[in-house]
Amino acid sequence: MLVIDIIMLLISIALAVIGSIAVVNALTLPRLGKGIDGGGRYSPSQGELISMLIPMRNESRHASNLVQVLLMQDDLNFEVLLLDDESTDDTVEHALKQAKGDPRVRVLAGKPLPDGWVGKNWACAQLAAEAKGDVLVFTDADVYWAPDALRKVRRALENTDVDCYSIWPTQGSFSWSERLVVPLMALNLAYLPISAVNHLPWPTFATASGQCMVFKRAAYEKVGGHEAVKNHVVEGGVLAKRVKRLGLKLRLVDGAGNITSRMYRGWENVRDGFAKNILYGHGSPWKLLVSTLFHWLVFMVPWLWLFVGWIGGSTLKYPVWALALAGTGLAVRALTAKATRQRVGDAFLLPVSVFLLTLIAGRALRWHWFGGGSWKGRAF
Repeated sequence: MLVIDIIMLLISIALAVIGSIAVVNALTLPRLGKGIDGGGRYSPSQGELISMLIPMRNESRHASNLVQVLLMQDDLNFEVLLLDDESTDDTVEHALKQAKGDPRVRVLAGKPLPDGWVGKNWACAQLAAEAKGDVLVFTDADVYWAPDALRKVRRALENTDVDCYSIWPTQGSFSWSERLVVPLMALNLAYLPISAVNHLPWPTFATASGQCMVFKRAAYEKVGGHEAVKNHVVEGGVLAKRVKRLGLKLRLVDGAGNITSRMYRGWENVRDGFAKNILYGHGSPWKLLVSTLFHWLVFMVPWLWLFVGWIGGSTLKYPVWALALAGTGLAVRALTAKATRQRVGDAFLLPVSVFLLTLIAGRALRWHWFGGGSWKGRAF
């Protein structure tokens, strides 16, 4: 058998596996407000205090809208704590102006960043220390909460025995760079069975979105809080592993349009934002290199074969096999987009997305080996 045949058969197996996982996940992914609340009745006046905890560093773009939407929640027993993490803009002024003296809102001045801590984790640790609630909701400043979203979170907690919910916000993407890169996060739905994340106890099957994590306070303290992950840039996944390692119950849930986010705006923001996280998410430079190669093999090589396969060199049926592989890759991308409320049509530009992701990986590796990486005025 020719080398090209072996490569294409391996790609076929890989696409069959990730395609199967994507289909199962799309059908079984729990969604906030749909089927995860145990069917119980909700009594807001009897509920525990929920602390909504938001670190802010140079978030003047989001601060006013953030406070507005949080105060619109129809839940009756919550507080909002905002921590100003040494902002150099007018984040605090925007937040205070929108709060209008509402006693549910407190704006805290962050302490200087200690050695060995990542900024966000230090901010979250300070917030948790000041929170009064028995439920801690860590969410980012660019996350938008629909008016009934917090109520749905409360119902999920009160009617299940879950210790930690990680809620995957519905990602908003508008510029072309956002549309081509941000939805690739949803490809996680093709790599890891969500049912395993939600029901198997092994830390191997643990993942989370740091954009929105909900802890019962006792569980948060048991895992060691953010101090236990103080030097991790991608803290959500590490916290999720600790939750499982300690025998606690974790659930990954889709925000289903109730909780949404626009992470980055424009190519430079997208590029640097993902470059900041992508290496830490993979764990090592070599794993990132292998992942990049895998994406090229699975999502790019079939297109290359489709365009040049007529030259010959393969015993596999051409162009039917090449079309099937290229089409399966597009189908996986489209299915994960559909499941997470992204634009399905953008799936046809998957090869461009993979190319942009490669540029991001290259930037992350350059920062790792030669330095120069920074985010919001802080080096990392």
